[in-house]
Amino acid sequence: MAKVFSVKFIVMVSLQLHMMNYKGVHCLQRFEKQPSYSEVNPGEDIKLDCIIISKKGSCSWQKDNKPVGIYLKKYEWAAKNEEEGDCSLWIRAATLEFDDGQWECQVTASDFTTQDALTSTPVRLVVRVAPERPRIEFRGSQLQPGSNLTAGAGDRAAIKCLSRHGNPPPRLEWYLDKEQVTSASRSESVPETDNRRTWLTTSLLDLPLDKHHHDNTLYCVAVHESYPTKSQYVKARLDVTYPPDVKLIGVPETDVEEGDTVVLKCETDANPVASVVWRRAGSLDVASLEESLQFRPITRKDSGTYTCQARNVLGSSEPMTVQLDVKYAPTISSVGRDKMTTATLFSPVTLACEADANPTPNYQWLQRLPASASASASDSVLVRSTDQMLILRNVTYEHQGEYVCRVTNTIAGTHRTAQSEAVSIQVVGAPQILREGGEEVIAAKGSDATLRMVVCADPRPETVSWEWESNQVKAGDSTGRYQAHELKKDGREDCFESRLQVGEVEPADARNYDLLVKSDRGFDRHSLRLVVHEPVSMMTLIFSATGCLLISFLCIFCAIHWSRSDKRRFLGEFPT
Repeated sequence: MAKVFSVKFIVMVSLQLHMMNYKGVHCLQRFEKQPSYSEVNPGEDIKLDCIIISKKGSCSWQKDNKPVGIYLKKYEWAAKNEEEGDCSLWIRAATLEFDDGQWECQVTASDFTTQDALTSTPVRLVVRVAPERPRIEFRGSQLQPGSNLTAGAGDRAAIKCLSRHGNPPPRLEWYLDKEQVTSASRSESVPETDNRRTWLTTSLLDLPLDKHHHDNTLYCVAVHESYPTKSQYVKARLDVTYPPDVKLIGVPETDVEEGDTVVLKCETDANPVASVVWRRAGSLDVASLEESLQFRPITRKDSGTYTCQARNVLGSSEPMTVQLDVKYAPTISSVGRDKMTTATLFSPVTLACEADANPTPNYQWLQRLPASASASASDSVLVRSTDQMLILRNVTYEHQGEYVCRVTNTIAGTHRTAQSEAVSIQVVGAPQILREGGEEVIAAKGSDATLRMVVCADPRPETVSWEWESNQVKAGDSTGRYQAHELKKDGREDCFESRLQVGEVEPADARNYDLLVKSDRGFDRHSLRLVVHEPVSMMTLIFSATGCLLISFLCIFCAIHWSRSDKRRFLGEFPT
């Protein structure tokens, strides 16, 4: 039993010693940190890191596959004791000629049999050299800083930017004003022929040009750590040429009225600058050679169609046209040669109103009515026609009086009106009874009733009488309860009012009453009916009002009942 235990113990100790050796008690040397790509400005110091774990061999460095010695104040070990595993190297006062290149850190093997020598991955140490200021070339020529780059709209401009003798190669970026357009370029760098340690960097920008790019500034920016400001740029102004394009400014949005100031501008967009010509349709003369066509003030003679067109060496614009329709308020030139027209009763009369206006006006012929005219006239004037011509086919005494022609048009939402001098129509002929009022007069039993009719005549009627059944009462006479008043001036020229007054009317007075008028020119007759009503008693009024109220309540009740029934019928269509 003790023998078995001893064997197991020996095996366990052997395994532990083997594991300790595996974990590094006697492991091979290896890199903890290798040198990496680095950049340094000329004259500055830089350290290339190289850290070794379990270092046993000797450290050394190579540049461009050639060994590098340790020299005071040039190449020095970074650690005082190399045995600690720090093989880092200080390079003092770096120069492009001696220090720029591929560097490797090397360590010899621990012993002859181990073969654990180390060589790091070659890394580049760049000794920076500030590139020359970038320059722009276009179509094989170098552009001076701030000069123009001229190309046509629609062209694809191939623009080159060069940066020379820099190390490492700079990064070239393009900007159009503040917008970066580097993505439209491609760059390449090649060693300079006169110094293979520096670089020629070229960026070619493919820029499609549009007229909107005119006057933009194009920048080529070289980005490099050795510049004091980290970058330098060169710029060029884009001079994009294109044929004219015009836009009309100042076209009136509302009506143009005579006397207004109108300024039309043919705003031209062109490069090079274009010349402008304004022409008026139907005329060989040039209206203007300026961008602006001005009317101060505009008159009706300026109405017409105007066209502007611009031209430069690259072509002509599309003609732009504007229509000027100058509005003006109406003026009346004539309403006939005579201020008074005498017409026989029932003959035709025509009056013409001549007016000038734009837009075409509306016409009205107005007859001035006297203040005591028929109650059917609601104003002091009566519209007789809405045409330019006033045509009265059968003149009556109602047409007698003064007429004016009123002309109206609308400019910019405002009505403009002109009115002619008054002209008169004088009617002569047989008497005429005017049919102005109703055909009946209503009176209550026991009250007085007055029947009125208006008669017009020139000359004045010789005979005026009221007649009914076999009765006749002449103007100024009376009989019993009937009195015919003398003719009274109506207010209209040659017109008179005739009245028949019936006192305390009875139902038997209800009939037609004729007015008969005569003169040496002829006669006229017209009837007026008298209607007599029995007075309504107070009790009848009360019963009527009560009946109306009851009917109203009944209608309201039925409406509420029907509304509720419809609502129940509507709700019954849906399940609860």
